This record gives sequence, C-alpha cells and structure tokens, in this order.
Amino acid sequence: MTDFRFEDCLTRLEQTVTALETGNLSLEESLKVFEEGVALSRHCAKYLDEAERRLEILAKDETGATTAGPLGWNAEDEA
Repeated sequence: MTDFRFEDCLTRLEQTVTALETGNLSLEESLKVFEEGVALSRHCAKYLDEAERRLEILAKDETGATTAGPLGWNAEDEA
C-alpha cells in the first residue's frame, strides 16, 4: 500500500465504502473490506499529515515562525 499515490488510495477507499454500503457482502467479506478501508484511511491520513508538515516548513518566515496567509506568488518576495 505504500506504493499507492494519495489519489489512488482515496479512489480505492471510495470504492470500499460503496461496496460496504450496498450491503451485498457476506459478513466475512464485509470485515475483510472494512479492514482494507481502515488501512487505506490511515494511509491517506498519514499522507495528508506529511503534506501538512511540508507546507508548514515552506510557510516559515526568515525568523522561523510559521506565517498564516494565502499560498502563492507575491511580487514583494522578488524585490
């Protein structure tokens, strides 16, 4: 599962939820699919946490403080 991109995991997780919502699976199949869904959910959460950490590092100013504001290009940054 570590080879999956975030988008792939999210798509598979959506398919898992749909399969569980249909109610057509046996109890054993439902448990197996649910376990896979939990693993996918954890992988997505881990990926998002890592992305957030990376953004926080990029958003630090010259003093090391994290600044809140829109991400994007600022003409003053290049002056």
